[in-house]
Amino acid sequence: MIVAALAPVAGTADLSPWQAALLGALQGITEFLPISSSAHLYVLPEMLGWRYQGLAFDVALHWGTLLALVAAFWRDWLALGRGSLRRGTEGASARGTLARLVVASVPAAAAGLLLEGAAERHLRAPALQAAMLVLFGLLLWLADRAPRGRAGAAPEGRGRLPGWGTSLFVGVAQALALVPGVSRSGVTMTAGRAAGLDRVAAARFSFLLATPITFGAGLLQLRHLSGELPPATLLAGVASAAVVGLLAIRGLLRWLARAGFGAFFAYRVALAALIVAWLALH
Repeated sequence: MIVAALAPVAGTADLSPWQAALLGALQGITEFLPISSSAHLYVLPEMLGWRYQGLAFDVALHWGTLLALVAAFWRDWLALGRGSLRRGTEGASARGTLARLVVASVPAAAAGLLLEGAAERHLRAPALQAAMLVLFGLLLWLADRAPRGRAGAAPEGRGRLPGWGTSLFVGVAQALALVPGVSRSGVTMTAGRAAGLDRVAAARFSFLLATPITFGAGLLQLRHLSGELPPATLLAGVASAAVVGLLAIRGLLRWLARAGFGAFFAYRVALAALIVAWLALH
């Protein structure tokens, strides 16, 4: 996901509104569930015989997921903004939280700006994406199962955010999402769990951290958008990503309040097996 400003853009003239809506829904689900949006948006259209629409269209769909993030967490951002203007302990806490989110965003932004072009040229191979799906799915499962004490937010996701060390650790992990198949949400939740956060706290911090990096990626990629795509088709993709993304966020937070990440590891392995089988037949 991270920043796609240096990649070449494939044509989009042959994309229909229903295909754009389907890809938007796929983006909305896979961006927030720890199963890798890049693997789905690149490999699955390839399997269906659709022409890959390019990273510019992928990031256009990320504007839809940005809308989902804002809709899900606007109260949190509003509270942080208001709190940062106040004096005393409350103001210091809000400003510290915003500072941690900014610092945690730096590694991924730097990696995207410096390495995205090389990553797109050398790391898009479906076989590599299959391997990353399994490897980072396994790491997520192991981090989730490791014994630990409680840290961070309460199960409702309304507690305090991580400290400086954990925030920076999660931010560095986020930079690994430059590699397709890793999953930005997956690797940040893995880092959060490994650092001792409970499941909902790890997911909530992952989602808050997604907001600035998605916004920055969208801004940088706007100049690469092609005028070939009709506005109605683009709107179908963005709206679908926004609606489905919001449902995915809320659904995942409810799921993690009761269950773990094992199901997502199993899905990643199944998707990797499907990719390998498809490669063997083509």
